[in-house]
Amino acid sequence: MTNEDMTIRNVDPTLPERPLAGRIALVAGATRGAGRAQAVELGRAGATVYVTGRTTRARASEVGRTTETIEETAELVDAAGGTGIAVPTDHLDEDQVRALAARIDAEHGRLDVLVNDLWGGEHLLVRSVFGKQSWETPLADGLRILELGVRSHVITAALLLPLLIRSDAPLHVEVTDGTARFNRRYRDNMYYDLAKNAPIRLAFGLAQELAPYGGTAVAVTPGFLRSEQMLAHFGVAEENWRDVVAHEPSFGISESPYYLARAVAALAADPDRADRWAGKSTSSGELARVYGVRDVDGSRPDAITYFEEVEFGGKEAPPEDYR
Repeated sequence: MTNEDMTIRNVDPTLPERPLAGRIALVAGATRGAGRAQAVELGRAGATVYVTGRTTRARASEVGRTTETIEETAELVDAAGGTGIAVPTDHLDEDQVRALAARIDAEHGRLDVLVNDLWGGEHLLVRSVFGKQSWETPLADGLRILELGVRSHVITAALLLPLLIRSDAPLHVEVTDGTARFNRRYRDNMYYDLAKNAPIRLAFGLAQELAPYGGTAVAVTPGFLRSEQMLAHFGVAEENWRDVVAHEPSFGISESPYYLARAVAALAADPDRADRWAGKSTSSGELARVYGVRDVDGSRPDAITYFEEVEFGGKEAPPEDYR
């Protein structure tokens, strides 16, 4: 299955057609992976989607990938039936984020959905986190992880929330790695643990602040994400990703970026989302069960439960039992 195939398939037949028509969304960090897919699926549901990131056709970010750009993401949103608007933005630069907010204000006067999917620190994990204690991580790299995974989220929330509360039903989505329950286990390194738990607390707190405005916030996580970078790491494409399973069995529970994206689009279209999810952290697998969403191959993987029960819990079961 090609990336084009993934972006033209319907989200789910049970959802009303274009339930987000007329809604204004921002996906911060939409260059690739789950951020790109969420932008596309929000657009497919009818939204106008501002997509931001640091990699453009003219300039690459520190991640070093030039094969995905925010302009391409905006075009995929358009192709899915939405309206994609690419705005190059470094979310660690307050002036750039203020300019983004001013543009959305001038063009629409409000924001309905804010997806905070900022990260871009994978290269630092390989270099300075995996297999290292925190004191073995170069301080500059550790602080950069916190900038990319925490400070960028705080800046974006602080400067976009004034637009979000003008909506009649504001939704703030924090994208991270792991649920609150899953992250009771130490995430291997102090810097990474902090970076991936902070968005969960952000969502918890912002749900309290948005409630008087008829809105809510929720933290979401993919399972084992089969992102463009992950596929490149294993030397496969979406069409043949199962070739990896022979030497990496846990890859059998992996999911495409569109799995979480379809679930988030369904959440955004749910009029009862505040009652269901306010301040909580949830996963693609849990959201998929609630909303009847499936991945691009028709499966419904639950990587979080697989890792809890099999990888960490000692249960003997193949990944296929959790798809």
